[in-house]
Amino acid sequence: MTALSPTLELACDLIRRPSVTPVDEGCQELMMRRLAALGFVIEPMRIEEVENFWASHGDRDGPVLCFAGHTDVVPTGPLQAWQHQPFEALIDEQGMLCGRGAADMKGSLAAMIVAVERFVADHPNHQGRIAFLITSDEEGPAHHGTKAVVERLAARNERLDWCIVGEPSSTSLVGDVVKNGRRGSLGATLTVRGIQGHVAYPHLARNPIHLAAPALAELAAEHWDDGNAFFPPTSFQVSNLNAGTGASNVVPGELTAVFNFRFSTESTVEGLQRRVNAICDKHGLDYHIDWALSGLPFLTEPGALLDAVSASIRSVTGRETSPSTSGGTSDGRFIATLGTQVVELGPVNATIHQINERILASDLDVLTEIYYQTLVKLLA
Repeated sequence: MTALSPTLELACDLIRRPSVTPVDEGCQELMMRRLAALGFVIEPMRIEEVENFWASHGDRDGPVLCFAGHTDVVPTGPLQAWQHQPFEALIDEQGMLCGRGAADMKGSLAAMIVAVERFVADHPNHQGRIAFLITSDEEGPAHHGTKAVVERLAARNERLDWCIVGEPSSTSLVGDVVKNGRRGSLGATLTVRGIQGHVAYPHLARNPIHLAAPALAELAAEHWDDGNAFFPPTSFQVSNLNAGTGASNVVPGELTAVFNFRFSTESTVEGLQRRVNAICDKHGLDYHIDWALSGLPFLTEPGALLDAVSASIRSVTGRETSPSTSGGTSDGRFIATLGTQVVELGPVNATIHQINERILASDLDVLTEIYYQTLVKLLA
């Protein structure tokens, strides 16, 4: 059997630890041990039930390049549906690394560690600082992970100039897409109150379904903004709708609708809330809305980080990368609040969160080289 590369050895070791969110299962201890051997200052940050750590190496007076990621993975789903056991971590006959977290994102974590090990060996007196911000609460509520660590870093005025988040950004080939921003996410639960009654006596009842339907239709048809050169237009989606008592002859007294905005920098939280309220008021609803902001939009425009990442991808793979702000949210939204340039760069995302998650094993060595070349361009 052909020996595995250092990156693949570490990736397999991490995948074999069943760190289903928010459990870490020793992944961070392994990473911290490797970084401590390089001379990194290690700072574990357990917050509530969540394991996190911050580690840094180098001169505090220079620029800081941070690698950020998460050791937690999503649940496996039915084990019998997997071709190989999800935490077995094997490379199949097609050269695919199979296992939960291979793409999202233990493969990236392994590539980060190995790239930094090589860089520090080659450039022991490098400029600035290299940092790691690692959490086990990205796939879960994300309250006590990166968000909480960033708050602590901000309180002590830690500097973060550039950050590479190892989220699986690539579409078909490693590095074909990098995320240089994300849309904001604003969720809401709309409660519309009516009057419960007998369906045979509708004049004695107020049906919240009938009352809410025109308002929801207007919200769904509303043009919120045009987006811009970096972001698509803001979208509105109803994800859940509930009403009824379970009986077919009863007009319900209440309806709840759960909806979400994925919004660009052309809209604001306050502006979206105001427009939703105006439409509900226009339709005369007796309503209440509970709002939940998951994250504001952020954008890293062309500059030192994006230029270095793009040049590294070009030199390693020969291909041009496409910056994108599509997809869901990531922990990059918390790091960006520090004024940090943030780019997400990781493996192909075709099987993330799926049964039989897998990536081309050789892609992790390509990713390691891209990370290494980026370090050279920014800190050598």
